[in-house]
Amino acid sequence: MKSVQAVLLALALLFTASVAQAEGDSIVSEIRGGVYAHDISFWSFHRESGADINAEVLFTSPDMLEAIWAPRPHVGVTVNTSGDTSHAYTGLTWEYFLTDRFFVDGSLGLSAHNGYLNTNKSDRKSLGSPVLFRVGAAVGVNLTEKVNVSVQYEHMSNAYIANPNEGMDNVGLRLGYRF
Repeated sequence: MKSVQAVLLALALLFTASVAQAEGDSIVSEIRGGVYAHDISFWSFHRESGADINAEVLFTSPDMLEAIWAPRPHVGVTVNTSGDTSHAYTGLTWEYFLTDRFFVDGSLGLSAHNGYLNTNKSDRKSLGSPVLFRVGAAVGVNLTEKVNVSVQYEHMSNAYIANPNEGMDNVGLRLGYRF
């Protein structure tokens, strides 16, 4: 049931973004979506299974963020297709264009998840806190002026503020559309 709610939230975010753009509002700068490999072994170890569906809305950077290199605020959701840990997140994304076509970005923010805080189940993570720090990085290419594709990595953990702190890493491919 929680997975269905998360998918509905993702669709609502994408619908809101398209309505805002259709009305001529420039608050939404880009929407991204894709598929991730769930809970890979990178900073943490692999326990959970399935693929993830991701949807994200990036907003135009407000003037007040110019002092920190004008990151774009974002909100998103990553839904696990096997019923394991899903999460909704928000934060800031910094983007740097290497060339006219190639870019990298990094993000920092918070994530709220539906996983376990502490469990003895061998196929689930003990995340220690209902809200986690989330960092991400991507490498991408602009296919057209409006469409891009990127490889995205995200890591979530409580940064040892709580115990346990097993953390979670996801990586995948996303398609983006810039308004």
